[in-house]
Amino acid sequence: MEVETLRDVIHWARGVHLQLSECLSECQEDAVDERAKLVLSYLSNYENKLAKVVEKFEESGDEHALNTWCIEYITKFKLKSGEFCDKPFVNLNAQQIVATVVEKHQYLLSFFRFLSMQTAIPCTKELMEELSSFEEHETMKMVQATNRFEDM
Repeated sequence: MEVETLRDVIHWARGVHLQLSECLSECQEDAVDERAKLVLSYLSNYENKLAKVVEKFEESGDEHALNTWCIEYITKFKLKSGEFCDKPFVNLNAQQIVATVVEKHQYLLSFFRFLSMQTAIPCTKELMEELSSFEEHETMKMVQATNRFEDM
């Protein structure tokens, strides 16, 4: 997918969450550690929910902001695409799985923050700040929830 506008960025981010959800689900079937299976299942469902929320940003966002071109900033950031699954979670324990997923979220968060810093248009800055805040908040919630698996 070629990412040129902020609408494309949001669509891409949604795809990242969906890809991650599918990968986590696939890895769950092959994981040997029971706690890891629980974490994989939880995270897969969580990523799927996040994808749906990100889609709402695309549906309800300010049209001017969504149609803002950002291709020159994207080439500076070097978007990673398609590297979210090659069954990397199968041999990891629950803590390693969470750390890897958090790393993916941190990548998205840093990308949203980067775009927010690059823009001078208020509605565009607001959209990127909302996405950044959402990603940061949801990552914290996800980590807190998965930490509860350690208590089991």
